[in-house]
Amino acid sequence: MQRLLSAGVVLFMATTAMAQVHNKVLFDATKAQMAANADWIIDASTYNIGTGTGGAMTVGAGSEANPSRYPLPAQSGITSTTSETYWKGASSAWAVALVKQGFTVETLPVGARLTFGDATNAQDLSTYGIFITIEPNIKYTTAEKTAIVKFVAAGGGFFMVADHTSSDRNSDTFDSLKVLNDVVNSNGVASNVFGITFNALNYSVTSSTVSTLATDPLIRGTAGTVAQMQYSAGTTMTVNNTNAKGSVFRTSSRSNSDVMAAYSTYGAGKIAACGDSSPFDDGTGDTGDTLYNGWGAVSGDHAQLAINACLWMNPPAPVLCPADLTGDNVVAGDDMGVLLSQFGACSGCAADLSGDGLVASDDIGIMLGAWGPCP
Repeated sequence: MQRLLSAGVVLFMATTAMAQVHNKVLFDATKAQMAANADWIIDASTYNIGTGTGGAMTVGAGSEANPSRYPLPAQSGITSTTSETYWKGASSAWAVALVKQGFTVETLPVGARLTFGDATNAQDLSTYGIFITIEPNIKYTTAEKTAIVKFVAAGGGFFMVADHTSSDRNSDTFDSLKVLNDVVNSNGVASNVFGITFNALNYSVTSSTVSTLATDPLIRGTAGTVAQMQYSAGTTMTVNNTNAKGSVFRTSSRSNSDVMAAYSTYGAGKIAACGDSSPFDDGTGDTGDTLYNGWGAVSGDHAQLAINACLWMNPPAPVLCPADLTGDNVVAGDDMGVLLSQFGACSGCAADLSGDGLVASDDIGIMLGAWGPCP
């Protein structure tokens, strides 16, 4: 069964566009992330939206923040010393921190389409490297769920953040954990696709029980080492396949059904997840919303975890001349010599230009097609 599943994932990837973009992040605002006592956006420069019929966010129905595609002021004005309050919105500090790391950030605004592989959509997921959704309160359509899964399978990063049970902000009977569990289990591709599901619980707790794995990307990353996490009314998760692992656990028992932060892989892509939105709240949400300024809490560990996750999920920068195996900016006989020395089964070898785990005649053809000076 495992072999058949793996073969299915490979086939799914082969039929999927491979166009994820290094250092480019898209924050979702299409699923009522601004409804009622929530403000999970990176840009709050306009206030003209509210909850309308069926829980949808509707312009003119209120005075909630309505983010645009490009946050204002322009992100080009951000430097290493820029304050996290440069933008407003409960997730704006996260976005500012990403820009400082070299990322470009955008919002998928209300009314925009969520697609993958659609050349008619300027914000198609294939033009981003990471997709982040914090407390979505409207169910994704089947086509949207399939797009997310295809995006991840093709090498994209997906960070999903839920909240405690019964946190339905827009009164449509779906809270964020139900919405995200629906993505995981009813996406048109596979059930339990990422190996992470959200439990229907409500905890407020600070835990220092973190993963002991030296390779844990959320706990031990470039942004720093994470020692603890604080929940202010959140839910735990269950990790239940070989690719999914817990990074922070609610109790010292380290149960895989009691996880506060987790990560996984699927196809060529990567997933991070958290069961509470408050760790990523910077306190700059709408006036009147009761939020929790958790971004700088527990000695900055929440911020470090968020950035560690994004750096890990970030698709690699494109190799402009992959056939130049010697790195001298020319594809020539020395590169062919390297290729021939790796001929045969060779998973992960630089000479496997086709990426099929085998250095063979197709790789020779690719190299000959690139022969000469690199562009």
